[in-house]
Amino acid sequence: MICDLHTHSIYSDGTFSPSQIIKEAEKLQIGAVALCDHNTVSGLDEFVAAAETSRVIAVPGIEFSTEYEGKQLHILGLFIKKEHYEEIINIMNKFQRLKEESNINLVKRLAEKGYILDYDEIKSKTPGNLVNRAHIAAALTEKGYVSSNKEAFNTLLHSKFGLYIPPERPSSIGIIKKIKDFGALSVLAHPFLNLTEDKLRGFLPKAISCGLDGMESYYSLYDKKTSLLAAKICDEYNLLKSGGSDFHGANKPDIMLGTGMGNLHIPFGVYAELRNKI
Repeated sequence: MICDLHTHSIYSDGTFSPSQIIKEAEKLQIGAVALCDHNTVSGLDEFVAAAETSRVIAVPGIEFSTEYEGKQLHILGLFIKKEHYEEIINIMNKFQRLKEESNINLVKRLAEKGYILDYDEIKSKTPGNLVNRAHIAAALTEKGYVSSNKEAFNTLLHSKFGLYIPPERPSSIGIIKKIKDFGALSVLAHPFLNLTEDKLRGFLPKAISCGLDGMESYYSLYDKKTSLLAAKICDEYNLLKSGGSDFHGANKPDIMLGTGMGNLHIPFGVYAELRNKI
């Protein structure tokens, strides 16, 4: 049996509802699945409720977009308790406002270059009204300005193009401390998408001293060499191994729940070891 500890729903930038993720996991015989929407817990009640009548174990989570020395790092909080949802919402309110301003300014800059989008329309189609660049990418694709969301991210929506200016994000270290305060587990997501090995080794001692519990050593975009390196670093630093597909449904059509790009197999024991830490 396998697990998948990193997925996204319609409450951030996925296309499956939380209950659909549970149904799909059951269909694929995935033993445990974590919902980790970006910077929001809005889908967790539906997610947990859907699992109550399923064989699938639901792991309530969140993926925080954070910053460390000018780099964006994603920190997962796993096994988030309902009693902490309100505090998470309060913590993220400021950053959601800053993100909203960044989104609005991005759409204005796109319009100045001839790429006309209706931000209110984009927002109205987004559950919880939490817009991110994936929704803007989808609108650009729908309008025919780009051929795919991937092209949008590689061109118009990339910071080097000059139209997207990233908003302020919470500190990576601060979020790790807060997750520890919640009694949840903190996991560094897909470290090699954002950091070199040297930068990662510089970050980990600070993060571990503040409560970092684990790191993704299984990930859809990792080749075998990268996965082995991540696992080796986990062992060196006494970190729990975690992993997930980063499933987004139709927004990342080549990544399947549980199996990623066909290269992913996360043993159920990975979930069990994380759960035992709790």
